[in-house]
Amino acid sequence: MNRKNIIFPLVLLCMLATSCGLYDKYVSNNKIPADIIGMQTAADAPAPVSWREFFIDPMLQRLIDTALMRNTDLQAARIAVEQSEVALKMAKKAILPSFYFSPSGSIANFNSNTSKTYDVPLQMNWNPGPIGNYTNKKRASRAVMLQSEARQDAVRANLISAVAQHYCLLQLLDRQLGILTATDSLWNASLEAQKILWQNGKIYSTAVNQQEASCLNVKTQIVDTRRNIRSIENEICRLLAIHPQHIERNQWGRHPILPMAAENISAALLANRPDVRMADYAMEEAFYNMQAARAAFYPGLSLSGSVGWTNSAGGLEINPGKILSSIIGSIAQPLFARGQLKGNLEIARLNCENLRNQYVQTVVNAGNQVNEALADCQAAGEKHGYYLRQVEVMRDAYRGTHELMDNGKATYLEVITAQESLLSAQLNEAMNLYDASCGVIELYIALGGAAR
Repeated sequence: MNRKNIIFPLVLLCMLATSCGLYDKYVSNNKIPADIIGMQTAADAPAPVSWREFFIDPMLQRLIDTALMRNTDLQAARIAVEQSEVALKMAKKAILPSFYFSPSGSIANFNSNTSKTYDVPLQMNWNPGPIGNYTNKKRASRAVMLQSEARQDAVRANLISAVAQHYCLLQLLDRQLGILTATDSLWNASLEAQKILWQNGKIYSTAVNQQEASCLNVKTQIVDTRRNIRSIENEICRLLAIHPQHIERNQWGRHPILPMAAENISAALLANRPDVRMADYAMEEAFYNMQAARAAFYPGLSLSGSVGWTNSAGGLEINPGKILSSIIGSIAQPLFARGQLKGNLEIARLNCENLRNQYVQTVVNAGNQVNEALADCQAAGEKHGYYLRQVEVMRDAYRGTHELMDNGKATYLEVITAQESLLSAQLNEAMNLYDASCGVIELYIALGGAAR
C-alpha cells in the first residue's frame, strides 16, 4: 500500500483519539447537604407542594391565576425562555452547511462589440470549526435554555408570593380597621360619659381634653388604615396588570394558609429552588464553554464549493453556457495565536471555579432562608397565645379601671393608659398573625415552591 494513502487516515485517527475528552458530558455532583437547614429533616424529599393546595382561599386563587396570566414580568420571562429555545435550535443546526443561490450577470460594450456573461451558481459553505466545538456549543446553549426556564420559575414563584403577601396584608388592614372602628365607637361613648362627669363637677376638664385627644388619634389611624388599604389594592392591581379597582377578599382566618408540616421538610427540597437550579445550569454552561476553549487547540475543517451554469470561461464567452463546479477543502491547525488560546482556556477554567463557589454560597443562602422562615413561624406561633392572653388581660384592666374612675378611685390618666394599652395589644395580636402568614409564605418559597 502506498504510504501517502495511509497518512491522512492515521492523522485523522490520532486527532479523534486525542480529542475524545472534548465530548465528555457534564455530570452534576452537587448534592444538598442533609444538615444545610440546621435541623433534623425528612429522609426522603416529598414532591413540591402546589400553590393551589397551599393557598386554599378561592378569592386569592383567582387573583393568583390572573397574575400568572397577565403579569408583564412573567410574560417577559416566558419570552426569554422562548428566545433561548430558538437559540438552541439554531445551535443544533450550526453543524449543517450553508447554501446560497447568487446569480449574477454583466453586459459590456466596447467598440460596438457587446459582451454578455452570466453565472447561475449554487454555493455551499461548511465550516464546523475545531473538533468538538459544535457539540460543546450546542450543549452550552441547552444549559442557557435551562437557566431561562429556572429564571421563569423564580419570577413565577416570587409573583405568587407577592400576591399572597399583599392579600394577607389587606386582610390584616381590614382587621385593624375593624379594631380601630370599634375602639372609636367605644371611646366616643367614654368621652360623652366623661363630659357628663365634668359637667357634674366630678372630674376636671383636663380629663375630657385628654380623652378627646385619644379619640382624635384613633380617627387619624382610621384614615391612615383606609389609605393603606387603597395603596395595597393598587399594588395588587399593578401585579395583575389591571386598572386600579377594589380587590375582593375574604375575612381574616376564613381560609388560613396551610403551613408545611415540619416532619415533611427535607433539605433535598432545596434542589427545586430556581436559584439553585440556575447556579447548577450556569456551572454546566461554563463546563461546555471550557470544553469549547480546549477544542480551539485542535484542527478545524472548512469546505466550500459551488455548482452552476455559466457562459464565462475566463476571457471567453461560451454559448450556450456550461456547467461549472468547484470544491475547496482545508484543515487549519493553530500553531501560534499570541497566547489567546491558552488565555481563553484559563479564563474558562477560572469561571468554572468561580461558579462552583457561587453554587456553594447559593445553597448556604437557601438553607439560611429556610432556617429563618422556620424560626419566624415558630416564634409567631409561640407568641400567639401570649398576645391573646394580653388582650384578655388588658380588656379586663380597662373595664376595671373605668369602673374605679366612675367611683372616684382611679384617675383619668389610668383609664387612658389602660384603653391605649388595650388597643395596642389588639393591633399587635393581629400583626403577629400576619407575621406568621408571611413566615409560612417565605418557607414555601424557600423550599422551592414553584410547583404548578
